[in-house]
Amino acid sequence: MPDDLYDRDILAWSEREAALLRRLARGERVNDVDWAHLVEAIEDVGLSERNAVRSCLERLLLHLLKLRLWPDDPSVRHWRTEAVAFQRSAARRFAPSMRRRIDLDGLYRDAVDRLQAGRMEDEPALRPPETCPFELDALLTEPWGRLETRAREAGQGWD
Repeated sequence: MPDDLYDRDILAWSEREAALLRRLARGERVNDVDWAHLVEAIEDVGLSERNAVRSCLERLLLHLLKLRLWPDDPSVRHWRTEAVAFQRSAARRFAPSMRRRIDLDGLYRDAVDRLQAGRMEDEPALRPPETCPFELDALLTEPWGRLETRAREAGQGWD
């Protein structure tokens, strides 16, 4: 195996390694498995999935904040449709082992920071709740209308 196949052509590398592992599973002796990169690639699959769920949850929280803070904005329909897509994507990709590895308050703070960074200089600072007003299960499974209502209710007194 060329030593640089992993760096040069990840698709060819992954196909080659999969073929070698299939042969190994059938009981054949194979010596060319790229164990170091294979272990790394397997770990990366899990990290990638967790990061995808985290990203969807952060964007969902961001859109819930926007809907609470600017309910009359012309972008409300767009924010709603995107928020529903983020919720469904997070729910589809969520795995039980992710529960203890997702810092919901951290994702919420990131969403608040993004809103703060985007506000105009003459606008007052936003004052959303310090901690995330939603539980992970609610963000993943609660019907959209109820989630939006909860966002509006959780934000009483923000502004």
